[in-house]
Amino acid sequence: MAKVQGTIEAPEGVLKITKISCHYELKVPAGKSEAAERALNVFEQGCPVAQTLKGCIQFTHTWHIEEY
Repeated sequence: MAKVQGTIEAPEGVLKITKISCHYELKVPAGKSEAAERALNVFEQGCPVAQTLKGCIQFTHTWHIEEY
C-alpha cells in the first residue's frame, strides 16, 4: 500500500504542486527485507514519472517493511 500526499503552493502567485511525499507499507516474505530496502532506495532513479518531474517537484519516499 502507498500513501501519497502532494503539497500545493503558490510561490509566484500561481498554484502548483511543489512536493510529493510517498510512504509505502510493504509486506515481504521472510528474509527479503534487505532486497526490498535496496529496491526502494533506487526506485526514484528508475521511475519515469519521478525522472520527468525531477527539478520541478521535490519527492520524498519513506517506508515500513514487514516480513511475513
